[in-house]
Amino acid sequence: MVERGEDRTDFARIDAMTEADLEQAIADDPDWRDVPRDWHRGAEAVMPRAKVPISIRLDADLVEFFRGQGRGWQTKVNAILRAYANAKQATKAG
Repeated sequence: MVERGEDRTDFARIDAMTEADLEQAIADDPDWRDVPRDWHRGAEAVMPRAKVPISIRLDADLVEFFRGQGRGWQTKVNAILRAYANAKQATKAG
């Protein structure tokens, strides 16, 4: 986005923020409200695999909900399905 001139990040404002300002901004961000402080402990870096285009039938209200989340909604659905699959595999293995 930077190369295309589409980046609207105010880097001067961010650079001027103190560590306390950053912590407060994170605390005030509704997207982080329910995220546990130690969320990263189970995080794992993985290389993305190629996506496979499919056709799937979903309830209209479900699609409406995720589309309402904005850009990247299909990626969110993929992440939710990934988390479910990982949980099922862990249950099976454990």
